[in-house]
Amino acid sequence: MNFIQANDPDVWAAISDEINRQQDGLEMIASENYTSPAVMQAVGSVLTNKYAEGYPGRRYYGGCEHVDVVETLARDRAKELFGAEFANVQPHSGAQANTAVFLALLEPGDCVLGLDLAHGGHLTHGMKLNISGMLYDFHAYQTRKEDHRIDFDQVASLAREHKPKLIIAGASAYPREIPHAKFREIADEVGAKLWVDMAHFA
Repeated sequence: MNFIQANDPDVWAAISDEINRQQDGLEMIASENYTSPAVMQAVGSVLTNKYAEGYPGRRYYGGCEHVDVVETLARDRAKELFGAEFANVQPHSGAQANTAVFLALLEPGDCVLGLDLAHGGHLTHGMKLNISGMLYDFHAYQTRKEDHRIDFDQVASLAREHKPKLIIAGASAYPREIPHAKFREIADEVGAKLWVDMAHFA
């Protein structure tokens, strides 16, 4: 039985329309790609009913023993995958994660280079309506008109002119591979830190 269809046909109609949109279109934003059936089943499982504030073994609510198993598995797998000593698999949102990076690496007023939103960048990479654009001195690089690839001549020129403390190599709606080595060369030349924000294409 389809409980959504039975209880709220309007919402079910919208869900059905979205299914058709995804099946009939080609999504060029990597982070909006299809969720696997296994992931869809897990996020729609009884785990969604459970508060799990805190960390495995140190929760603020009781009854988390099974949630702890799942989170520990995810954490251990992430550590193994990335060869890391630690991993946190509790993301609140990409925007909050990006703000955490800025607060760790920058002081208010520091200069940063990021991809222009209209060229595939992300809202948190310097837009004035985001905290990043309010706190830091952002300069946007763009893509070339002829092939829509990142204009590395412009990136280098902006970096030499503004001497940023941080260069962001990342995007939210840029469907091409990003050559991180080119960003590394430019960052090293001007003494900037390089941050690869891979949330949308990892």
